[in-house]
Amino acid sequence: VSISTTNSTENGERTVVATFVSVFQGGANELIPLMQERFPELGLVREDYIEMTWIESILLLTGLTNQTKEVLLDRSYKNFFLSPSFKGKSDYMRKPMPEIVIQGLLSQLLEDEARISTLNIIAYGGKMDEIPETETPFPHRKGTLYKISYYVGWQEEDNSNPQRYISWIRKVYKYMGPFVSKYPREAYLNYRDLDIGRNNNEGKASYKQASVWGRKYFKENFDRLTYVKAKIDPENFFRHEQSIPPRFH
Repeated sequence: VSISTTNSTENGERTVVATFVSVFQGGANELIPLMQERFPELGLVREDYIEMTWIESILLLTGLTNQTKEVLLDRSYKNFFLSPSFKGKSDYMRKPMPEIVIQGLLSQLLEDEARISTLNIIAYGGKMDEIPETETPFPHRKGTLYKISYYVGWQEEDNSNPQRYISWIRKVYKYMGPFVSKYPREAYLNYRDLDIGRNNNEGKASYKQASVWGRKYFKENFDRLTYVKAKIDPENFFRHEQSIPPRFH
C-alpha cells in the first residue's frame, strides 16, 4: 500500500490517497475468479485487468509508466520522487497498527513539509513467515507482518533549508516508536538511514559502535556477519558509512 496526498477534485485542498499495488504471476483469466471470491465489492470485470510482462510491471511499480524498459539501463535517469533531494526511514511491524495510529499518520501527511512524501506498507507473511530469522543474513522474516518505509522529498530551491523536511520525517519516526518492533527497533538496510548511527569519518567503527545499527539491520545475525567479515576482509578495506566491522575471536 502506498499512501500519499494529492489535491482534491472537490475543493482543491489536499487529501490522502492510498494505492494498493501487488503482482499476480499469472494471466487475467486466472485472477478474475480469485478477485470475485475475495473482493466481490470491487466489481471488477475483464476490461479492468491489464496483462504485462515482468519487466513492464517493474516500470509500473516504479512510476515509470511513460518510459520504455531501456530507461532501467540509464544510471543517470532521475525519478521525480527521488530528486533532487530526499530522506527515507523504515520500520517493521509485528503487531497490527491501531486505527488511531493510522489516523495520526494521515494527519501528518497533510502538513506542509509532506507535500512530496509517501508512506509505503509492504506486506510480508506467506513464504517469508516460514523462514527463521537466522536462516539468512536478512532477519525480517518469521513473525513480521509488514515493513513501513517513510519518505520525504524536496525540490532544489528548498536545499537551502532541508532541515524542515528532515525534521518532519524524524517526527513521524518518533511518533511510530511505541507501535513498531522493539529490542531492537528493526530497520531495512538498503535505505541507509544514517540517523541510527554511522562509522567514524575514516570509515571505521568498533564492534560496540557498529552494533547500534548492525542489530537493527541484521538482529542476531550481526555477530555472525562480523566473523565472516574478519575472514573475507580482515583489514576492513571495503567499507561505507554503515558497513560491518571485522571481529576476531
